[in-house]
Amino acid sequence: MKMLSFVIPCYGSELTIKSVISEINSVMALKSEMYSYEVICINDCSPDDVLPVLKDLAAEQSNVIVVDLARNSGKHAAVMAGYSLVSGDYIVNLDDDGQCPMDKLWDLMDKLDSGFDIATARYNLKKQSAFKNFGSRLNNFMSRVMLGKPKNVRFENFSIVRRFIVDEVLKYKNPYPYLEGLLFRTTHNIASVEMDERDRFAGTGGFTFKKSLSLWLNGFTAFSIKPLRLATVMGSLMAVFGFVAAFIIVLRNLFFGIAIVGWASTIVTILFFNGITLTLVGLAGEYIGRIYISINNSPQYVIREVIKGGKD
Repeated sequence: MKMLSFVIPCYGSELTIKSVISEINSVMALKSEMYSYEVICINDCSPDDVLPVLKDLAAEQSNVIVVDLARNSGKHAAVMAGYSLVSGDYIVNLDDDGQCPMDKLWDLMDKLDSGFDIATARYNLKKQSAFKNFGSRLNNFMSRVMLGKPKNVRFENFSIVRRFIVDEVLKYKNPYPYLEGLLFRTTHNIASVEMDERDRFAGTGGFTFKKSLSLWLNGFTAFSIKPLRLATVMGSLMAVFGFVAAFIIVLRNLFFGIAIVGWASTIVTILFFNGITLTLVGLAGEYIGRIYISINNSPQYVIREVIKGGKD
């Protein structure tokens, strides 16, 4: 009998997590003769009362494991904490808000049975704000440019991966984990299944602009040096542009007596190029800062407590 491990990072889901786990139980009951399962819920220092709810669920169901993190580490780090405890042959990633269509679980599983390493949802319409849709498209573009991800592949919040993928992902011990990069550098054998994302069971999402920006920076800097190469190219182009412009000015002044005047245009040019320079210096500083934090062994997450079947 094969085993599935459901990994659910929990934040602000006091009103939804019971329904999510109940739906998992119902879907898994359809193939109870083929699959056993466990549910690993990670409390990412949620500000609501989701932890007592999770502890009650663990007391009621022996296959529910609760991981309580000591500080808010972000969704991807919370998932890594859940990965460290999985026992299953297949790992199912899903959210705590009920938006993942659990009735499509076996459609994803069919893709793995046909030989794929990862099967992920591909939503026809994302149930989120226009700002988040823009952020998702920007992140998808960044992944294609930085990671070489094909256009037809898109990682969503509902997916299944084989155990060896998770074992490989767990070898990444540095802070700032970025799951899409970690998964894609492990395998390109990925399938997508079209489906419709559902509305949240209750409440609103807690993925703020600050968290979105932090996650985007993780992907932008963690798995590629292309931004630094871009900085080199831009610096070279600016140097060539400056040399050509200076050469033209000298020629016009020597042979045609035309002097370049206008303090406004000069100041604008200085501000423009200084802005680009400072941006590129900041980018290099971001890389250096992350290297510094990594060599100081900053943890991805800190587990305060693990509750299995109602026992510590």
